Amino acid sequence: MTQTFQVEVENIKCGGCENSIVKGINSVAQVSNLVIDREKQLVSFEGEASIKQSVIDKLRSMGYPEKGSVAGLEAGITNAKSFVSCAIGRMT
Repeated sequence: MTQTFQVEVENIKCGGCENSIVKGINSVAQVSNLVIDREKQLVSFEGEASIKQSVIDKLRSMGYPEKGSVAGLEAGITNAKSFVSCAIGRMT
């Protein structure tokens, strides 16, 4: 059964970040109605319940972790990953 999910994330800075997120999520899960709200740092999508964690894991691996899920050194590492994802998103 299709459900709507919203994941509040960190580090979305620009359109490059948004492009990378779209490509990344589409590479791991069958989602529909994917919407990225940069201002609210929110990723919304529809899909089967079984894909939610895969999407969250992919976002984290790209440097866009769920809000409050990382701290300290790990937060610095995810921030650095988001800069790389952003740069790639700007080139594509």
